[in-house]
Amino acid sequence: MASDLETLLEMGFDKAKAELAVKKSGGLQGALEWFEAHQEKSYEEIVATSAESAHSEDDPNAEPEALKPGEEAHSLVCNECGKKFRSQAQAEFHASKTQHVDFAESTEEIAPLTEEEKKARLEELRQKLAEKRAGMSEQDKIDKKRNEEIRRKSTKETQDIKEDLKKKEQLKEAAAKRKDKQDEIDAKARIKAKIAADKEERRLRAEKEKAEREGRAAPVAAQPMPAPTKTGPVESKPASAYTEARLRLQTSAGNLQKTFPVTTTLFEIAAAVTQETGTEVQSFTQNFPKKVFDAVDFGATLKELGLVPSASLIVK
Repeated sequence: MASDLETLLEMGFDKAKAELAVKKSGGLQGALEWFEAHQEKSYEEIVATSAESAHSEDDPNAEPEALKPGEEAHSLVCNECGKKFRSQAQAEFHASKTQHVDFAESTEEIAPLTEEEKKARLEELRQKLAEKRAGMSEQDKIDKKRNEEIRRKSTKETQDIKEDLKKKEQLKEAAAKRKDKQDEIDAKARIKAKIAADKEERRLRAEKEKAEREGRAAPVAAQPMPAPTKTGPVESKPASAYTEARLRLQTSAGNLQKTFPVTTTLFEIAAAVTQETGTEVQSFTQNFPKKVFDAVDFGATLKELGLVPSASLIVK
C-alpha cells in the first residue's frame, strides 16, 4: 500500500510541499487540509510564514485566548462569519482570503473525513491543480505569442533601418561617382585650355620673332569678340531658370504625365512610379538624345541630368 507521501506525489504535488504537508499534519487527511490552506502559496512563502509563526509562539508577550475551565479546544471558529476550522492552517488560509481577524478556539470537534470524502477531496485538489497548470500553460502561450510579436516587430524595424541605410549609401556612392566624373571632365577641360593657351603663346612668340627679323611690326594678339547685343527677338529662358520639369513616363501600365520640381531626384521619381503602378523601377531610358539612367544616376536631380524643362522617359 502506498504511503501518504507517495499518494501525494502520484497526484502531481511538489515533493518539498508534500513532505512538509505530511510532516505538519501527520496523515493524508491533515495533508489534504494543509494543501487546501496553502494551495496559493509557494514553498518559500510557506517556510517563511512558519518561521514567523514559530517566532510568535516563542514570544513571551503573546497571550493566547484562554478556554473555560475544564474545556479542551478541538477546533477554531471565525467570530466574524461563524465558519469552523479543523486546523490552524485552515483558519490562516481563511484569514488570508477574507481579511477576517477575529478567531476563537471552540470545544466542538469536527468529525474526520471518511474514505469517500478523502477521495472526493483528493479529486477536487487534483482538478484544482490541473486547472492551475492549464492556466499557467495558457499564460505561457500568451506570453510566447507576445514575445514573438515583439521579436517580429523588432526584426522588421531593423530590416527597415538597414534598407534605409543601404539606400542612403547607394545615393552617397552615386553622388561620389558623379563628383569624380565631373572632376575628371573639369580636369580634362583645364588641361585642354592650358595646352591651347601654351600653343597660342608659342605661335605669337614665333610670329613676333619673325616680324622682328623682317623689320615689321609684331602682330597684335586677337582680342575676344564682345558678346553681341540682343536686337532680335527675345530668346526663350534657359533651362536653369525653370523651377519645374514636365515628364512623360512610359510604363508597362500606360503613360504618366507628371510635373516635378527640378530638384527632384530620379530615386524619388522611381518611388512615385512604384507607388502608382506597383512596379519596381530599375532604370529610365531617354530616346533623344539616347541615354540610360540606372541606379548610379538615381541620386541626381532632374536639373543635373538635363531633363528640364521637359523630357520623355521609358520606365524599365
